[in-house]
Amino acid sequence: MNEEELENLCLDWFREGGWDVVYGPDIAPDGADPQRDDYAQVILKHDLEVAFTHINPQLPHECFEQVVSKLSQAESLDLITNNRAFHRLLLEGVPVEFKQDEEIHNDHAFLVDFEQLTNNRFVAINQFTVSGTKQPRRPDVICFINGLPFAVLELKSPSDENTDIWDAFNQLQTYKDEIGDLFIFNEALVVSDGYTARVGSLTANQERFMPWRTIKHEDDKPKLTWQLETLVRGFFDRELFLDYIRYFVLFESDGETIIKKIAGYHQFHAVREAVKATVIAAQEIEGVTEKRATYANEVVPGSKKAGVVWHTQG
Repeated sequence: MNEEELENLCLDWFREGGWDVVYGPDIAPDGADPQRDDYAQVILKHDLEVAFTHINPQLPHECFEQVVSKLSQAESLDLITNNRAFHRLLLEGVPVEFKQDEEIHNDHAFLVDFEQLTNNRFVAINQFTVSGTKQPRRPDVICFINGLPFAVLELKSPSDENTDIWDAFNQLQTYKDEIGDLFIFNEALVVSDGYTARVGSLTANQERFMPWRTIKHEDDKPKLTWQLETLVRGFFDRELFLDYIRYFVLFESDGETIIKKIAGYHQFHAVREAVKATVIAAQEIEGVTEKRATYANEVVPGSKKAGVVWHTQG
């Protein structure tokens, strides 16, 4: 299997997971269905506008241009600083101002609906060309939510003995240098040769690019031939991916360096299960007093006993 065949297989997995799949040249500025003003533009403005209308019905449409302007203005010359600023806007909303009934109102426009999956559009696009500082660059697959590029996948041929996933990792470092605007909105980077697949944050070194071994939950670990398939079906499950972006991404700073940290698959699922168990155990149920669970993993509603999460420090 060559790289193009792997790319098409990857897109099939996205399609089966409910993502729309689009061929980049079709929506290019000179394509059959242009959705970009030029090759420097990395936001799909139409998708963002549709999402803005669905997610923020209380806001007048004039606020949309304020959102676009805010997203287009870099806070800093430093990519990671800009990425942190965007992530804050993603979670807290973009500040907007509008006039209504002769009064000035201040509100926030949200870019993603974390509660209602169907209010968002998920699109996987291959061969999306971006003009760079040295030459045009074309990542293999980019994952967009509501027109914003949240993830980049770089693939290498599984049959080429002269390349591996770390060649893909090095390619991503080049992209960050030459087409940095694409990564202002990034939440995850993926490198893969099909058999092997790793996911990491924008600041992660090779050691911090980790496999994703689950699909729906921690015990759902199918023995698939392709690690990339598990990653696409699991990490990029639309509902889980929204939850991941919302709760499992953080930034740490020592004053000079910003490090972006994202959860491993075991941390992600363990925390979700722990929260679920705690909510059940904390329920106020009339007549329920202290009650011992029959099994170690059984959570009794109203018992106030949710259990523990046991992880090694490795």
